[in-house]
Amino acid sequence: MCDTLDIPHIVARWDSEPKRSNVINLYPHSDILSVFFQDLIEEYKWKEYAILYDNADSLIRMNRLLKLPNTTTINAKVFHLGSGLNFRKAMKEVKMSEYRNIVIDCSYNILASVLEQALQVGILSEGYRIIIASMDLQTLNLEPYKYSGVNLTGIRLIDPESSTVQRILQFRPLNWSLPNGSHLKVETALAYDAIQLFASGYARLRDSIKGENFKALFCNGTEIWGHGFSLSNYIRNEQIHGLSGMIKFDTAGFRSEFELDIVNLGSQGLQKVGKWKTNFGFRWKSEHRIPGIDDEKSLRHKHFLVLIALTDPYGMLKESSSIMTGNDRYEGFGIDIIYEMSNILGFNYTFEVQTDNAYGSFNNVTQKWNGMLGKIIADEADLAITDLTITAERETAVDFTTPFMNLGISVLYRKPTSAAPGLLSFLGPFSTDVWLHLIGAYVVVSSLLFVIGKFCPVEWTNPYPCIKEPEVLETPFTLLDTPFLVIGAVLKAATGFAPAGISTRSLAVAWWFFALLMGATYVANLAAALSTKSVVWSFKIVEELAFQQKIKYGAKEGGSTLAFFRDSQHPPYRIMYNYMMDHKAEVLMDSNEKGVWKTQHENYAFLMESSSIEYIKQRKCNVTQIGGLLDSKSYGIAMKKNAPYRTELNRALLRLQENGRIGELQDKWWRQKRGGDTCEEKGKVQVEPLSYEDVKGLFIIMITGIALSWIIAAWAFLWNIRDIAIRHNVSFKEVIIEELKFLIKCSSKKVIKRRKSIETIKSNNTGF
Repeated sequence: MCDTLDIPHIVARWDSEPKRSNVINLYPHSDILSVFFQDLIEEYKWKEYAILYDNADSLIRMNRLLKLPNTTTINAKVFHLGSGLNFRKAMKEVKMSEYRNIVIDCSYNILASVLEQALQVGILSEGYRIIIASMDLQTLNLEPYKYSGVNLTGIRLIDPESSTVQRILQFRPLNWSLPNGSHLKVETALAYDAIQLFASGYARLRDSIKGENFKALFCNGTEIWGHGFSLSNYIRNEQIHGLSGMIKFDTAGFRSEFELDIVNLGSQGLQKVGKWKTNFGFRWKSEHRIPGIDDEKSLRHKHFLVLIALTDPYGMLKESSSIMTGNDRYEGFGIDIIYEMSNILGFNYTFEVQTDNAYGSFNNVTQKWNGMLGKIIADEADLAITDLTITAERETAVDFTTPFMNLGISVLYRKPTSAAPGLLSFLGPFSTDVWLHLIGAYVVVSSLLFVIGKFCPVEWTNPYPCIKEPEVLETPFTLLDTPFLVIGAVLKAATGFAPAGISTRSLAVAWWFFALLMGATYVANLAAALSTKSVVWSFKIVEELAFQQKIKYGAKEGGSTLAFFRDSQHPPYRIMYNYMMDHKAEVLMDSNEKGVWKTQHENYAFLMESSSIEYIKQRKCNVTQIGGLLDSKSYGIAMKKNAPYRTELNRALLRLQENGRIGELQDKWWRQKRGGDTCEEKGKVQVEPLSYEDVKGLFIIMITGIALSWIIAAWAFLWNIRDIAIRHNVSFKEVIIEELKFLIKCSSKKVIKRRKSIETIKSNNTGF
């Protein structure tokens, strides 16, 4: 009738090969079911097995298992249960054949009897591994078999713990009369889904032909329905979440994409141990691994669903002119790490992008984790790799590998502007203490040169060379001229005098050497300082942001950086967290990219991980990192709690770190690929003023020269006193006292008196 009237025919039961094109079947496609059973046998590593069946439909579902012995080293044998209700004969044959791996595919009507008789015969006991092909196994009473010791595996299309199933069963107008979703049969659920599917498709049809009324059709008539083909297309293109999971069809109207739960019978009844999805294969729950599958510790040929986020440079879409599919679409630091680890451990993987870029945070209202971590906890993914920070809060929900990168929180901000040179910028080459030491050295040397010049006899010269016996001697080392002579040496000015005595020359040489090197050092440091521009920093440490109002600051919403400020007890950080929460709509970003853009174009500082800042400032030349790190943290690969493969993943990561491969990949993605090193500043070193410690050696040389000149001057002075005392027949003490009195007068002229009477010498007080 549906064919005659061109009306879509929606089917909710198993059908191996529908003969009509207008049939839409909600039951999983038989070919895909056959693929599933083959995958399960291969996953279990069964090398021999027996198949118990009751009709031809079973053989169709098992056709791939029947073909396996022809293509591999697997041994298989088929046993027919028989046409009556006594199946013991076939079961005894199985037992006698010594097959310990058994697949049972029979109709639901006889499944309870088959299990009961299998228990009686003894094949439902310890040492046997049984797969039940019926998707309604969970609706049976399995209490008698829980302690039999058999390893019994079943499958189910309906997840009784699904929120969709629970919501629909609690809808009172439907009056399901079921205690829970475990008692819901597949065909009943598919009938409900068929109604929902038809209603959704029909609604779309009505929307497309607004205002047009449908004509009545008669079952015994020959007129076809003009909208049947359109309605069929609408239904085939629908995607809804029903009792049997996500429902969508291929172009032929088959349900080729679906998900099956793998359940295992234990003392607690049926427990979900994993699931299988078309095109993705198996994902096993780590805490309920099925016995019989090869060693958990070996990841060879295992398949992981790996979550990534499109965050530079950890995961990015590959730049290519050709159309790419699968894992080839992605590249980045995290992508390369997974690739390197798979080469070491031999596992396979499929990348899936976290479209909302949510890494994972705990919702106190729903008491659930969202984002990547939420998917891992819900067994929707195996691993997650991106700039995912290891925190104490996250480690309560998932496990992490050994860190593959260490970092900390810092601040991204615009590069500071150049400052105008100050009026006293010429003082920059030396620090304040050096300038004070220089002034002190100048005063000391000037004073000492003045005094030594008075002491040294040879510095008193005849101002009139034509007079052989002058009455007056003069010295150039006067109180006014000596400082000028000293400063002239520093400024490279010609002073027109040359010390005559050994002591004064020693002091002059020490000072000239000191002045030469200090002058050269000053010029060199001044030239270096002029080649670099000083900058004006709006702030230099993060804490300064807490006590100002001009610069806005924020972080990624829901990220570990914001959590750090939330949990910190440091008063400035508490102030910053309160500010960010009070202005969250304005300063909290939903991605790092938006935070970077806001930093570039507004007066805004973005708090983020130092590794990301390092990557950004290599490519965005107007931003930089301000201050040091606020904390120490690490990135790791997330996985389900107590995952058995954590040790192997850690081993692979440690190997990559030891052989330097992680460092090579980091250099590749930070400095080489995608515009790395664009903003690298080379040769610009901040010139710091020289401190006293830097030039202390020059002062030591000068002090040594001063000490030497003092020794020589003292020796010459005392020798001259001795000579005068002998020539004038006076005591040494009296002569030295008179000479010292003369020196105190600071006179630049000395009258020579040739008298031998000491009384005369005392009365004149002019010196010897």
